[in-house]
Amino acid sequence: MSDATVALPMRNAGLKKLLLPMLGIPLMLLAGCRGIGTDPTQPPPPPPPPGDITQLNHIIILAQENRGFEHYFGSLRQYWAANGYPDQSFDGLPQFNPASGAAPLQGPAPTNPGCDPAFPAPGNDCTINANSPAVESFKMTSMCEENPSPSWNESHVDWNLKDPLFPTATLDGFLWTAAHDARANGFFDVDGKRAMSYYDGSDLPYYYFMASNFATSDRWFSPVMSRTQPNRMFMLAATSGGHVYPLRSGDPPLADPTIFDLLQAANISWKVYVTDLTDAKNPVQDSALNFFATAAKYPDHIVGVDQYFADLTAGTLPSVGYIEPGYNGGLDEHPGVDDNVPGANIQAGAKYVSTLINGLMQSSSWKDSVFILTFDEFGGFYDHVAPVPAVSPNPNVKPIDIKPGPPPNGPDICAPPNNTDPKCDFLYTGYRIPLIVVSPFAKKNFVSHTPADMTAWLKFVETRFKLSSLTQRDAAQMDMTEFFDFPNPPWMTPPTPPEQQTTGACYVNQLP
Repeated sequence: MSDATVALPMRNAGLKKLLLPMLGIPLMLLAGCRGIGTDPTQPPPPPPPPGDITQLNHIIILAQENRGFEHYFGSLRQYWAANGYPDQSFDGLPQFNPASGAAPLQGPAPTNPGCDPAFPAPGNDCTINANSPAVESFKMTSMCEENPSPSWNESHVDWNLKDPLFPTATLDGFLWTAAHDARANGFFDVDGKRAMSYYDGSDLPYYYFMASNFATSDRWFSPVMSRTQPNRMFMLAATSGGHVYPLRSGDPPLADPTIFDLLQAANISWKVYVTDLTDAKNPVQDSALNFFATAAKYPDHIVGVDQYFADLTAGTLPSVGYIEPGYNGGLDEHPGVDDNVPGANIQAGAKYVSTLINGLMQSSSWKDSVFILTFDEFGGFYDHVAPVPAVSPNPNVKPIDIKPGPPPNGPDICAPPNNTDPKCDFLYTGYRIPLIVVSPFAKKNFVSHTPADMTAWLKFVETRFKLSSLTQRDAAQMDMTEFFDFPNPPWMTPPTPPEQQTTGACYVNQLP
């Protein structure tokens, strides 16, 4: 009951408590006359509306570089068992599943056929035959390793070594493609064994803690069976404009609208935070937004990552923030050698990510924010789950940069007449990638099993801010609300995660 409803012209609540009984008016009776409190003839007030997605006012996303789901999180169930988390279904590496309980259950460590040692490098490509040894998945000791290849052809060979266009995925080509790439580029691991490597919670304690306390998924895929650039195009626009390879030098930026065009038109605040921003006169350097005409239209929205921390301090975080990783500074977790930083260290990258997430958790913006951490594609590392069918962004737009041949530039696996195969179109996702959804509203120790690709984050933004879809791809995604408990937010007081150490060994001249 507000002061304005009291018959006496008194504004001070303490004064009313003293004077009303002196006038012979019981306080409870007065309250009852106003339909408040104990009057049984009055219906109870309606309950407050249940919480919903509109409680989120800040959506921040970061996609690190080139790490697969099982390569990073394959041993998560082992971490749960060792650290007192309840077990639940989680489809990681089978050797870490329990012998009983929730499916899937324990199985042998997966393998891929290795290179026949009778055909060594240099001078020979990796030869897979009856004499090829089976190479099991193994724990990597070095926090640095050479790059496998996740590109278009290689991703299709990973699907099925003998017949990349066969309808059934055998997932036996990962080692061959890593070996082929190493022999072509003069790497140490010419037998491609690094493709079968994985890390665990002792290497990445911050990620394992956050994935276990907040929300994750075992069916989160990259958007396309190819490398970084087309996947980041999908991440921002739900299409690559027909590209399965990077734009070539001299190609114009894509005219396709990005999520930022939709936000701008709806007068919703947004920023792109660039980690490696070193030239204030060129704010879009090292940003995937360069792939699109959007970058040139809104240069004032692209800022250095220092501004992210300043916005956290000032309470000026935008409605949507996209953080570009440290591509040139070695903080993006990309495998080394071809990424300008030989042997990029995963622990250095995870440490950097921890500063971004911890900064949000410790800020005034935490109460109505979400931080989505994922990776742009799988990096060429082994996974026992195949890409899944997907909706084409535009059925009339087919891959436009398939190499027709002759060698060394082609022909691509999907060169005519093979270009009619569904895997030679945008009708499949890429491979699984890690995901952590961090928010006061994120469900505790939650695992989504709903198949989705990374363009689901676009659907999430569109749902929250009532925007239209960019393409048929993001329109077909789940809206990610299953990751949250809006009526009963579990993490208004965030947990205290462990420090991410950076003391692991770093070398690329031996395995493991």
